[in-house]
Amino acid sequence: MKEIKNLDKNYIQNIYIKIGQNVKRIRKEKKVSQLSLAHAIGHKSVTVISCCEICHKNYHFNIEHLAKIAYVLEVDITEFFKDI
Repeated sequence: MKEIKNLDKNYIQNIYIKIGQNVKRIRKEKKVSQLSLAHAIGHKSVTVISCCEICHKNYHFNIEHLAKIAYVLEVDITEFFKDI
C-alpha cells in the first residue's frame, strides 16, 4: 500500500480539471449550453457549470452534479472520468 504523504499535491486538482474538461466536451457534443445544463440540473445560473468546467476558484463537480449531468445528457457517468 502506498503512503498518502507521497501523493503529488496536484493529483486531485488534475482529476477535477479533467472531469471538468470531459463535462464540457460532452456538453458541447450534445449542443447543450451551460445555462440549459444548469437549469436542467436545478440551478438558476451558469455559475456552477462554468466555474466547475474550468475549475475556477477551485470549484469542481461533486458526485451529485455528475450523476444529474450524466442523466440529462444521457451518458454513462464513467464518461466524465475518461483519460484520468
